[in-house]
Amino acid sequence: MKKLVLFGLFFLFLFPHLKLAFSLSPDGLSLLSLKSAVDQPSGQSVFADWNENDETPCNWSGVSCKNISGFPDPRVVGVVVSAKNLRGYIPSELGNLIYLRRLNLHNNFFYGSIPDQLFNATSLHSLFLYGNNLSGSLPPSICKLPRLQNLDLSYNSLSGSLPENLKNCKQLQRLILAQNKFSGEIPGGIWPELDNLVQLDLSSNEFKGPIPSTIGELNSLSGTLNLSYNHLSGNLPKSLGDLPVTVSFDLRNNNLSGKIPETGSFANQGPTAFLNNPLLCGFPLQKSCNNSSTSSSGTQNSGPNSGETQKKGLSPGLIILISAADAGGVALIGLIIVYIYWKNKDSSNSCSCTGKTKFGDNNKGKFCSVCPFGCINECRNNDSELEDNEKGEKSGKGEGELVAIDKGFSFELDELLRASAYVLGKSGLGIVYKVVLGNGIPVAVRRLGGEGGEQRYKEFVAEVQAIGKVKHPNVVKLRAYYWAPDEKLLISDFISNGNLANAIRG
Repeated sequence: MKKLVLFGLFFLFLFPHLKLAFSLSPDGLSLLSLKSAVDQPSGQSVFADWNENDETPCNWSGVSCKNISGFPDPRVVGVVVSAKNLRGYIPSELGNLIYLRRLNLHNNFFYGSIPDQLFNATSLHSLFLYGNNLSGSLPPSICKLPRLQNLDLSYNSLSGSLPENLKNCKQLQRLILAQNKFSGEIPGGIWPELDNLVQLDLSSNEFKGPIPSTIGELNSLSGTLNLSYNHLSGNLPKSLGDLPVTVSFDLRNNNLSGKIPETGSFANQGPTAFLNNPLLCGFPLQKSCNNSSTSSSGTQNSGPNSGETQKKGLSPGLIILISAADAGGVALIGLIIVYIYWKNKDSSNSCSCTGKTKFGDNNKGKFCSVCPFGCINECRNNDSELEDNEKGEKSGKGEGELVAIDKGFSFELDELLRASAYVLGKSGLGIVYKVVLGNGIPVAVRRLGGEGGEQRYKEFVAEVQAIGKVKHPNVVKLRAYYWAPDEKLLISDFISNGNLANAIRG
């Protein structure tokens, strides 16, 4: 017995830290696998305080813990080691952190595949691995996570097709897979099951085939539906128009074709949403679908049967068609002449809807007082308007005046005048439009009525300047304003998250 006691004392003398090493919690041991998987540079390390002799990892950098009922010690619920230039692989032992809720390793240099065992951490609801060098396919077991809400794997080198079982991620709210090498067709069976999805970004991959019509069933979607820079083809499904009106489309740089639908959410999109799809036509692109149909019909008529038609002579139906075309051509020429006449007449009155004036400049030009958004309403030139202009000139403010509140926000006036405008709402204070400028930036334009006059002008300027000085996260920033005796415009940032009424009513 005495020999055993002496042997034990001798053992502890030789290994004084053995007891401490064995005291580290299982969560701590799992985290040490991450430290071992990283090629740590000489000198300082982000894992400097990850000490195997500690009893708990809860004081380590980037680690957060929480008390869980039924356990005497806190458990690891968060690991955030992002933007640290770490180079290594993701160890499968992290899947042993069964109470881990958030894993954030973005903007490092992790390589290799995403281990399947990682998804044994069934409490995980946020996984941020974007901005690394990860490769391989998307693990099919990813939806073993019943609480997964946020999945961002963008800016990696992941490849393969989207697994159909993504539909089992019922709680998924954000799916961001941009800038990878995913390929194949986008499965249509995924989207009807994702009732909570608010963000979908599949841009800059190698997807091909048609856009699934079932994407139109994502009723919770907000922000931007981004499918740009792929190889998608075929017609645009009309069901995309069923998406919430606040959703913006980004379908640029694909091989889509046919006419753009004009129903639902399609009516709220600007031309930038469909750029670089050569076979698309219709509003809001400056490409008519009639041209393509006419050219195709002309090609058909020049076939082998054309010789027979010439031999037989013109049929009565063809004669009627030619007559109608001639009449249409004459009518078109007449419209062009009338348009040139009125344009020249407007120019002689020094009233232009396309005059270039830049917000932020102090030069004042003379503009039609009601010509916003592509001269939808022609400038009035009747006697009553001339009388109004004369009254406005007598008051000292007959000319329209453009003033930029934010000097850093500048754009050509004709961008505003030519842009397509969509009504967002009406109230006693006027009508609010969504206007997409030429650079793709949307703005909100509130159109106010009211009478002019020197005193009203001073009051209006004082009120607008006061609003422009307000800086608060819950107040939309005022960018510029336009004044004329019978036309007042307020230009502000466009907020795409709906309106205050919807937010209050849930």
